[in-house]
Amino acid sequence: MTLQALKDLVRGARVKAQRTVNTQLIELYWQLGHEILVQRERQGWGTGVMKRLADDLRAEFPHMTGLSRSNLQYMRAFAAAWEEDASVQQAVGQLPWGHVVTLLDKLDDQVSRDWYASAAVEYGWSRNVRANMIMNKSIERTGTAPLNFTRSLPAAESELAQQTANDPYAFEFLGLSGEVAERDLEQALMDRIVDTLRELGPGFAFVGRQVHLEVEGDDFYIDLLVFHVEQLRYFVIELKTGKFQPEYAGKLNFYVALVDDKLRRETHNDTVGILICGSKNDHTVRYALGRSESPMAVSTYTYDSLPAAELRALPAADELTAAFDQIASESEE
Repeated sequence: MTLQALKDLVRGARVKAQRTVNTQLIELYWQLGHEILVQRERQGWGTGVMKRLADDLRAEFPHMTGLSRSNLQYMRAFAAAWEEDASVQQAVGQLPWGHVVTLLDKLDDQVSRDWYASAAVEYGWSRNVRANMIMNKSIERTGTAPLNFTRSLPAAESELAQQTANDPYAFEFLGLSGEVAERDLEQALMDRIVDTLRELGPGFAFVGRQVHLEVEGDDFYIDLLVFHVEQLRYFVIELKTGKFQPEYAGKLNFYVALVDDKLRRETHNDTVGILICGSKNDHTVRYALGRSESPMAVSTYTYDSLPAAELRALPAADELTAAFDQIASESEE
């Protein structure tokens, strides 16, 4: 066995150990929270009792962090939100405690909490990524774009492809404001390609920008070509900064057909086209897609949620994260 193989074994064992410790911690926190709920119901525990309880627990376990009054309150909220002890077998039970706290702080309904918890586990979102997804209301935008997938794709593939058709796409990370040219928008997306792929959704890999395809001497260029590694299909993405026009659908249909003919392999599924434009009339879009044989969707984008002056005045995302982490650390001391 090589040294590298031994190192991989050690790393794998450490990851498993960390996951086990985290699961046990989450289960402990749920049990503490559940017991607090029970005693509050039976004996009317209030804020004063919570403070004394926190002091007593920290006195008994001085080397254990996470026993502050505020954290006990989160444990109580955790047990109230996920009422069954089986919560540790659900997605939320696989998340670090900081993720759980964010779900409780940022979301009010249980459906959304479960959705973001499952997505965070499935796609390995960091706390910052998950916070951005919540801020950008990913659950409300996923699969909402006008499309023709149900008619142009098999049922199982249609449902998967639909999850990639967000409306709108949130491009606030580009730092743009006001009107921009299509070329400038495209360049900004390429400059932040990691963030762009993350916004498109999990599973996308970058193939190329202005991908050249030739048809008997005629040259054509696709704005953005990506590949979904789980769905095994190309996605042709065309960018338009103005309002949707019916002729855009015809051009996108043409590009999808080209990729299917020239790039798609036997093991690949049908290519999908997504047009991302500045604005659209959904009725016009549905007419434009109504007779198309290629699977296509039309979405919009946003990138200017605040005026430029206010955006410049905001602290950077990493500064906010550091401040929040410091506050959370101080609250547990």
